[in-house]
Amino acid sequence: MTRNNDDDVFWIEDDAEAAKSGPAVYTIGDLAREFDVTLRALRFYEDKGLLSPRREGLTRLYSATDRVRLQLILKGKRLGFTLAEISEMVEAHERHDAGADQQLKLSREKCLEQISHLEQQKRDIEDAIAELKRTHETLNAMIDRSK
Repeated sequence: MTRNNDDDVFWIEDDAEAAKSGPAVYTIGDLAREFDVTLRALRFYEDKGLLSPRREGLTRLYSATDRVRLQLILKGKRLGFTLAEISEMVEAHERHDAGADQQLKLSREKCLEQISHLEQQKRDIEDAIAELKRTHETLNAMIDRSK
């Protein structure tokens, strides 16, 4: 879902078409290969209630909706969100009632908070790199003087 209002930007792209295309059912191996994740990771997301495959015997069968949820989970992880935050945002993405709008606004705020957090991390990393470069130059100068 993409919102284009300046004050209503959301992190989830429109995955409705993705859910409609492709097979209707995926095995755990299908999703693991497609998204380059381990079977254990998929089982973990299931244990946390983020994915809900149906079962036929011992086989887990994932729906197109589960596939989209996995895309959102992995995107959220890549963006640095916790699984609890991802769960809230995925639920907001899937809800279509009046409360969903409020949840989307909360998701938007979480995105802004994460941007701020990552920008601070970037500044901290840039500072550390600059300090390491200065230390490296100092060490080179000390080695050159000792020759």
